[in-house]
Amino acid sequence: MALEDGVRPLEQGVRTDFSAAMDYGSYLSLDSLLAAQHPLTDHPDELLFIVQHQTTELWFKLVLHELEGVRACFDADDVRRARKGLARVKHIFRTLTEQWSVLATLTPSEYAEFRGDLGSASGFQSHQYRAVEFVLGNKNAAMLNVFDAHPEARATLARILESPTVYDAFLRHLARQGHPVPTGILDRDVTRAWVESAELVPVLAEIYADTTAHWEAYATCEDLVDLEDAFQLWRFRHLRTVQRTIGFKTGTGGSSGVAFLQRALELTFFPELYTVRNSVGG
Repeated sequence: MALEDGVRPLEQGVRTDFSAAMDYGSYLSLDSLLAAQHPLTDHPDELLFIVQHQTTELWFKLVLHELEGVRACFDADDVRRARKGLARVKHIFRTLTEQWSVLATLTPSEYAEFRGDLGSASGFQSHQYRAVEFVLGNKNAAMLNVFDAHPEARATLARILESPTVYDAFLRHLARQGHPVPTGILDRDVTRAWVESAELVPVLAEIYADTTAHWEAYATCEDLVDLEDAFQLWRFRHLRTVQRTIGFKTGTGGSSGVAFLQRALELTFFPELYTVRNSVGG
């Protein structure tokens, strides 16, 4: 299409009248979304800080939606769809990990100019992050108290606390397929955090010993490992960004900051899937 005065004319057929039709902005509620940033200071970098965390929360919303869908697929023995959901979540966490590089452009001196205005607000108080950890197995009923002032958030966490995890659903699926998952694991108290079970390792070892006969189960186990690796890389990048920005200061929410994040790296959602590697190949 030829340019006239340096301007490319609109293609014929491109719609321009939306007075009686839904357009892009209304479909995405952009008026509300783009008006949701309310800096407390005039510092130009505070908008970066807000957008970084708001976009993270949007991704967490999708992660939780996908993981609950994965759990439902395992319940229905629909492993293909479950694996698709796990792959999507893995890629979301890769995106979130790379996103830390944007916040890392915020220097300690720049952040210090508005950090005090955040008060006690902290990512520690993200109920969606807690919900994601809960549905993956890192449950802690005491965390509900953090959200007493937000009944809807507390109710969401309480519901997920009382529901089976993605791992529970996968193991129950394995049992229905004839794998000898111990009854104690199938009937465990799902409100408790997952604790590694030595009894489960031989079950997984059998799957890894004959991947041809157990290909679907084996591939799904590796999908779960992929997810955990992606999650842990996100945690690590978080830690390094915090350390780069505030050093070893106490977090705004009262946590120990970097030390708190360091301890989180020791947590694992699917410990048996790592322990089983000790038995692979003799």
